[in-house]
Amino acid sequence: MDFLVPEQLETERLILRTFQEPDWQDLYALYCDEEAVRYTVRRALNEDDTWRVMACFVGHWQIRGYGPYAVESKETGKVMGAIGLWYPNAWPEPEIMWSLARPYWGAGYAKEAASAVKEMAHTTLPDIPWISMTDKNNTNSRRLAESLGAKLEKELEFKGYPCVMYRHQF
Repeated sequence: MDFLVPEQLETERLILRTFQEPDWQDLYALYCDEEAVRYTVRRALNEDDTWRVMACFVGHWQIRGYGPYAVESKETGKVMGAIGLWYPNAWPEPEIMWSLARPYWGAGYAKEAASAVKEMAHTTLPDIPWISMTDKNNTNSRRLAESLGAKLEKELEFKGYPCVMYRHQF
């Protein structure tokens, strides 16, 4: 399949690339941490479930022509999490999403990667209006959306939880 967006992006400290089979092991640091997944998958995952999440990311690329990137540290080569374009079946609109393992919180990695993804999305898929959606109580994610210039559009219930939808401005 020909992808609609680049398979790899690079920032000062990060390589954003499509997922490879061994990446699930680094992703497990994210998905086994109850605090890190409190507002996303909402429960710690085991190794098998983490592998399935990664396989879902790979499949998203195959189905949509874009998807979440593995966020790799240039310094360590470790995959820190997933940041990219996301539009699974139940989502209201295409999204710029982010999720990093807790050791990488607060160092600007999410903003660095999400900024690169936002710019790439605007350049390669300019006709798609991108959102970011998060749990209403996820203040860190809300701050990141706002720091990217996204505007709060509405509050909604999504999959039984109070959420907020931000609209990205270009």
